[in-house]
Amino acid sequence: MPGNFVVLRYLGAAFFARLANDGMPVATVMLSLDRTGSTAQGAFVLMAWMAPHVVVAPLVGAMLDRSGRPQLVFLGALGVLSLVLAVLAEGIGRLPLLAVLAVAALGGCCGPVVTGGFSSLIARLLPPGGQRDRAYSWDATSYSAAAIGGSGSASLVGSAFSPGTAMLLLSTTPAIAAVMTLLLPRRSETVAHQETSIPIPQALAVGVRSVWRIRELRAITAATGLAFVGMGALSTTSVLIAGNLGRDEAGGLLMTAFAIGSLAATLGIARLRSAPFPQRLSVIGMIGVGTALAAAGLAPALPLVAVCFAVAGAGDGLVATATLRIRADHSPSHWRTQVFTIGAGLKITAAAFGASLAGLATAETAHGYLIGIAFLQIAAALLHKLLQRSSAARHPHSFTHGHPGTGVTQSTRE
Repeated sequence: MPGNFVVLRYLGAAFFARLANDGMPVATVMLSLDRTGSTAQGAFVLMAWMAPHVVVAPLVGAMLDRSGRPQLVFLGALGVLSLVLAVLAEGIGRLPLLAVLAVAALGGCCGPVVTGGFSSLIARLLPPGGQRDRAYSWDATSYSAAAIGGSGSASLVGSAFSPGTAMLLLSTTPAIAAVMTLLLPRRSETVAHQETSIPIPQALAVGVRSVWRIRELRAITAATGLAFVGMGALSTTSVLIAGNLGRDEAGGLLMTAFAIGSLAATLGIARLRSAPFPQRLSVIGMIGVGTALAAAGLAPALPLVAVCFAVAGAGDGLVATATLRIRADHSPSHWRTQVFTIGAGLKITAAAFGASLAGLATAETAHGYLIGIAFLQIAAALLHKLLQRSSAARHPHSFTHGHPGTGVTQSTRE
């Protein structure tokens, strides 16, 4: 029972932190369209927001792995995130573009803390076992719930009042998350002296090598990275598609439908006592996302597009749950936070590239863009299968069972 209270407190903090992170893309694109008459500036702001993740993520992971008071790192990051969102609310479409991009990049530096950094806390708060596994499934639901709340509130407040007001509202949620983070118990794991004595550059290299050398981590990181090139363009594309179908304000609602589907899937997985094999689950999810988005690209009416987005979201929920489980099960325990932040950072940086491509999209090309996003999801599923099989072929006598959370399995190392 005490563990359940810890999980609830954690989920509350993670939800409010991610609420801002997930609402920001929709609010940014709507704000750009409202003030400049185009989604292009919003797409480039999203690119600047996501691009720093790949550089900052390993450093954030190393800091959290070594910190006896990780709450202080979270407080600093959440404070900066709140300030950046407030500045963007006033600056997009008004300040010079380079200044806005610089502010967005600063906010993006906090992203690895909100995503992988928060998720890595679960292993500090709970011992290995079924309760921890279920906590990761519930953590996946927090991403989905935050996406619903973030994109939904941005769309509704942006339509009822203004996109700037929506962004200002989102800027308050990191402060709430900061207060809730202070209520979390102190870390239960002890950092080994060997790991804290290693210089940070060397520790960063160890974290990166772990992601590359452990086959399950390499496969899921490469596959989700490819998939997120497409996902980075989804917010901008959804706004353009809604406008092309006569409802400019419905872009955020399409992303809300996507998030509702994701929440439904993650809640279903969280309630299972024995979840499906995570590698298989991730492939099924990617294929589901790709198929549903392809159908959305061909759908002639907005309600049908929304249904397809919800189905695609369900597939994304499966991928998110599987990704968290794979990282937790196969990360070396002393480098777990780095693995979480590096994995999240790489896929968000891939999303930044996708967002930059979306800056060239128009209402006339939006449906074609959505088909392209769908194709990348199918390609990601195939890449995951290829990497798993190629590694298994090099190690035909390896086995796949080990101790979750240790990363020490015969089949995972090369």
